Amino acid sequence: MDISEYTEVEQVQQDFTILRWHATGADIDDCKRPEEKLERENLVLRQEIERSTVFEDIVGSSEPMNRVVQQVIKVAPSDASVLLLGETGTGKELLARALHRRSKRASMPFIRVNCSAIPQSLIASELFGHEKGAFTGALRRRIGRFESAHGGTLFLDEIGDLPADTQIALLRVLQEREIERVGSQQPISVNVRIIAATNRDLREAVAARTFRQDLFYRLNVFPIQVPSLRERVADIPLLIEYFIGCYGKQAGKTIKRIGNDTLKLFKAYDWPGNVRELQNVVERGVVFCESETFDIDETWLKRESFPLPTPAGLLAELTEREREMIEAALQKCQGRVSGSAGAAALLQIPRQTLESKIATLGINKHHFRDQTRIQAVSNAQSRAR
Repeated sequence: MDISEYTEVEQVQQDFTILRWHATGADIDDCKRPEEKLERENLVLRQEIERSTVFEDIVGSSEPMNRVVQQVIKVAPSDASVLLLGETGTGKELLARALHRRSKRASMPFIRVNCSAIPQSLIASELFGHEKGAFTGALRRRIGRFESAHGGTLFLDEIGDLPADTQIALLRVLQEREIERVGSQQPISVNVRIIAATNRDLREAVAARTFRQDLFYRLNVFPIQVPSLRERVADIPLLIEYFIGCYGKQAGKTIKRIGNDTLKLFKAYDWPGNVRELQNVVERGVVFCESETFDIDETWLKRESFPLPTPAGLLAELTEREREMIEAALQKCQGRVSGSAGAAALLQIPRQTLESKIATLGINKHHFRDQTRIQAVSNAQSRAR
C-alpha cells in the first residue's frame, strides 16, 4: 500500500468509527489487498449516503435526482398542486411524503389514496364520504379521505385510473374547495393540498378523452418527472448499501462490503421495476448472505419475458374502458345525452358521436332514466313512511 492510498483511507475514516488499523510497512500480506480495497470503497459509499440522503428514505446524488430534489425544495413550502410523473417503483410516494414534511402543513395529516386499488363504484364514497342510507350497505355515515386530510395533504396515487364521473367531482373540489358526501347535497368546506401521481401519459389520456383536460391543467400546476433507475445508474451503489444497512440490521447480520461482480450485475441490469425491484433483490440477497460480503446469484437479474397483449386483447380492453366511461356519464346525467346537462357535454364529445358509440356498444340509455324514476319513487315512498 503506498502513501496516497493510506491518506485516502484516513480521510474517509475521519467521520466514521475506525474499522481496522493498517501498518504502513511494506510487509502487508498481498491477499489482504482485495478485501481492504472493497472495505475502503464501501466506507466511501457509506459517507456518500450520509451526504446524499436528502429526505430520509430518498437516496441519490446523481444529476437527475439532484434536479428532482431541487424542485421538491422549491415547491414544498407552497400550496401548489404537484403532479409526480414516472414509472412504477421510482419512489413517487416517498417524494410526496417529502413534500408534505417540508410544507407548512407538516403537522397535519398526510392521507394516501391508491385510485387504481378501489372499485369504481366505491371511489366517490372513499374520497368524499357518504351519509347513512346513501346506498345499499351504507349503514352509517362515513367520513371520506378529503375530510380526513383537512388542513393537510391528500396524495392521489395512480390518478390516471379515476373514472369519468369521479374526475368531474374532483375538479369541482379543486375549483370550489368544498365536497358533498354521497347521499347529501350539503357542501362541506375542505382545506387540502393535492399531490397526484401517475405512471401513465396523461397528455395521451387527454387526447384519447379518457382523462379530462380541465382536470389535467388543475393538477399539472407543478409537474415533477421522477427519473427511472436506468437514468440514475450512478445511484445504484448507494441504494444497495442503504438497503443492505436496513435489511442487515433487521436480520442481525453484519455485511461490510459489496462484491465487485455483484455490483457490475446491478449496474448492467435495466431494472424494469426500478428502485422497488432493486430493494426486493437486495432483501433476498441479505437473507441468503452468509459472510461479510454481499453477493447475489446472477440468475436473479435475468429479464423475464412476458407475452405481449394481442391487438384483439388491446381493442377489447379499450372498448370496455369506453363503455364504462359512457355508462358512468349516462348514470350521472340520468340517461340524458344532449344539452348542457347531458352526457355528451360531460364527456366533451359531439352528441352525434356519443349517440353512435351508444348504438355501437349496445348501451341502453333508457335504462338509466328508468333507474332514476325508480329511485325517485323509492325515495318518495320512504318519506311517506
